[in-house]
Order: sequence, then C-alpha cells, then structure tokens
Amino acid sequence: MNARPKTPAASSPTASRASSGRPGAGPVAGANRIPVTPTVWRPSYRLIASRYPTVGLYDRIADPADLEVVFAIQALTNPRIRDEIGELQLVPPAERVSGAGSSLIMAAFTHLNPEGSRFSDGHYGVYYAAHALETAIAEVSHHRAVFLARTRERAIDVDLRLITATLDAPLHDLRALGRRGAALFDPDRYDAPQALGHRLREAGSWGVQFPSVRHRGGLCVGVFRPKALRNARPGTHIALHWDGQRITHWYEKRGPHALAGGARLPPVD
Repeated sequence: MNARPKTPAASSPTASRASSGRPGAGPVAGANRIPVTPTVWRPSYRLIASRYPTVGLYDRIADPADLEVVFAIQALTNPRIRDEIGELQLVPPAERVSGAGSSLIMAAFTHLNPEGSRFSDGHYGVYYAAHALETAIAEVSHHRAVFLARTRERAIDVDLRLITATLDAPLHDLRALGRRGAALFDPDRYDAPQALGHRLREAGSWGVQFPSVRHRGGLCVGVFRPKALRNARPGTHIALHWDGQRITHWYEKRGPHALAGGARLPPVD
C-alpha cells in the first residue's frame, strides 16, 4: 500500500491551506482557533463487524491510479464488485490507497452509514479509531447497545474484528477547545460536530483528534483522508455480550482447541 508523504499533499484547492500544520490554518469557519497537532499512533485501534471481509479488490491493485479502470472492467462481469468497492467517487483520486491492507482503510470512506456519525452527516465517510483497545471497545459497545435496545434483541454475543493501523497525520486537536468545545462532545447530539466535520473536511483537513465520550481519559480520531493511514491489519476476534438490556462484558475469541481423542457419539440403533 502506498505510504503517505510526511508532509500533507494538496489534493484539493484548499487542502494546502488547511493542512499547513499552523494553528487555525485555512478558511475553516468556527475552527480558526483549533491547533493542528502532528499525530502518530503505532497502532490505532478500530473494531468492525466480523461479517465484513478483511481482504478485497483494493488489496490486489498496486497503483491507486488504476482503481477506477480496474473496477469498471470487473463490474462488467461481476456485479458483486460494485458492492465490494462501495462509492469510490467519494474519495478523490489523489487520496485513494491500494495494496495490502487498503480495503480495511478504504471501506470506511466508500461504505457509508446513512444515519451519519459524530463528524459526518452520512454524505461522506470517516475512519474512526482509538488510541487504546479499551477505548475502541467502549465506543463501539455504546453504539451497539443503542441499536440492540432499539430492536429489542434478546441475549446475544456481538462478534467484532480488531483492525490495527498506523496513523500519521496532522490532525485538528479538539482537546484544545476546552469548554468552548463542549457541544462537540455531547453524548447524544451530533449537529455541532457534524457541522464542524463538514467544514474541516471541505477545507482539506486530515481529520480530528478528540477525547472519547464513552471512555474517560481515552483518545479517539476521526480521519477524513485515507492517506493518513497505512499498514492496516486484521487482528483478533472480540465479542461483546448483550444480556437483553445492556452489554455486560467483552471477551477475546481465541483459536479452537482439539478434544483429546475426539468426542465420540454412541452408536445409533
């Protein structure tokens, strides 16, 4: 997969101004006092549903410039390819990544949640990750619990897959806002952070770093540009236990262990 340049590239008319690394750089209304902090996490932690594939067509293409042509040809003979690649047009050509591990990155930007998220109204993708596994689990547990309660699910284990990736980008650091940024971290209302996320992304921001709303002391990022990430790898399987009312605990799924001699069934008469 292509490594991201150490200095942000201007991939949009305003990207060079927003990503200059100076506090308040770029024409970002309402965000001119947000400092831009070089952020390197090796690794970052992200959890996705286990049913999603961890290897796809993005991984099999060496040059991101070839993505559109290859996908167009593949889609002619395999309609399922369109579902696999998602909405590629949402990612500018200069921002696309390919090669090993890239499907894990690109999926966040091409397969959208129509309900939106904290920093997106649902019209563009954001790669969310945490600085620690415990923070990623706390964040995902909250959102899964909301969904399971809404659908009145009985007791169930929710299977997830850990994704680790190196994050290396200058991010707008929302921690610096202090009390002025309280509306951005409301547990339930996303209108303020969505408005800010839209303005930052339009101005070419690499993304935001912010305190976790679900895990005290935890740190999270919302990445707007795929090239901020590299070396994405699938990790362990993790399960969240929903008891019918709340998520009570989580556990790591490990490899199967063979029974000594096997489990023999009695003969059937």
